[in-house]
Amino acid sequence: MRWAVLYARSRQLPVAAAALLVVTLGVWLPARDSWNPVVVAMTLAAGVAVAAIGLSGQDADLDRAAALPWPVRRFAHLALVGVATGALVLGVQELGVTAVDSAIVTRDAAGLAGLAGLAATVAGGQFGWTLPLAWCAISPFVPPEDTTATHVTAWLLQPAGTTAATWTAVVLAASGAVAYTGWGGRR
Repeated sequence: MRWAVLYARSRQLPVAAAALLVVTLGVWLPARDSWNPVVVAMTLAAGVAVAAIGLSGQDADLDRAAALPWPVRRFAHLALVGVATGALVLGVQELGVTAVDSAIVTRDAAGLAGLAGLAATVAGGQFGWTLPLAWCAISPFVPPEDTTATHVTAWLLQPAGTTAATWTAVVLAASGAVAYTGWGGRR
């Protein structure tokens, strides 16, 4: 149990959890009467961004030299980011008058967590927030056409059951999990 406490402290998990709660409530509270997929995507992206702050430790060389099975811990950490963010958004939206389909929240949380893993692997844990926020910032400006390219580019805003959007999220989640689990945050 001691390793879990030390790991949580070294990865700033208490701060990330508090920031996730504040960000989620901070977006939901003013938008609760007009809760829609765009606001949900913004909330999830902001939540994953703040929860991903600890995807690398203070000393990457120390992490690599330790005789601990880091891949399991890295996978659990990244999965926790996606699950906690999605569960918090699903819970908070039930307090309002409208709710977005849980399949959309689940799909988007998984894909955004994968993007955070990819960003942490490529640019370092301190930049884990970049890809989720960048993709969320681009999605609303994609022209609303019924093409596969649009469904892939704006996958965050597609309705539940859109095959291309679902597969995009699955590919992002899987590739981010594999990359971050295997290599960890870049030095």
